[in-house]
Amino acid sequence: MQKSPPNKSPLKAFAAAVLAGIFALMLSATVSAQPTAETENAIAQAMAALDAFMLAFNRRDAEAWAATLNYPHVRFASGNVTVWESAEEYAQTSAFERLPRTGWDHSHWLTRDVTLAAPGKVHIATVFQRFNAENEVIGTYQSLYIVTEVNGHWGTQARSSLAP
Repeated sequence: MQKSPPNKSPLKAFAAAVLAGIFALMLSATVSAQPTAETENAIAQAMAALDAFMLAFNRRDAEAWAATLNYPHVRFASGNVTVWESAEEYAQTSAFERLPRTGWDHSHWLTRDVTLAAPGKVHIATVFQRFNAENEVIGTYQSLYIVTEVNGHWGTQARSSLAP
């Protein structure tokens, strides 16, 4: 469910500015050679959250997929900024109606590289592929996931994707 029009609300403008700053940081940020135990735990939790995200997505389980996120959840894709305020709102997304019409059957991570990590927040640059039912690649896309811990729950809070 996309809110309209993009970048009109203060929250969307703020989110766009924050993500622009994040991309600038990504150009120079690297994970410390010797992360602390807290940071290592944050990375492990963030990766587990992305695993859960992809599993629920491939099962086409909208409620489980929504539960892998933190809210408000922001997505930058196809020239739009979309903000979902709750899991209930996100579960109504049309992805499972739209994507199969493109030939999509399932997706997989190719790479997941931590670009910034601290206790409570991890930025992960990803490359993923979409496949059809014959397991043929129908697209390869880069994206950035910002995974946060909110009230003890690790989930994707924001993502920017070059996927349509």
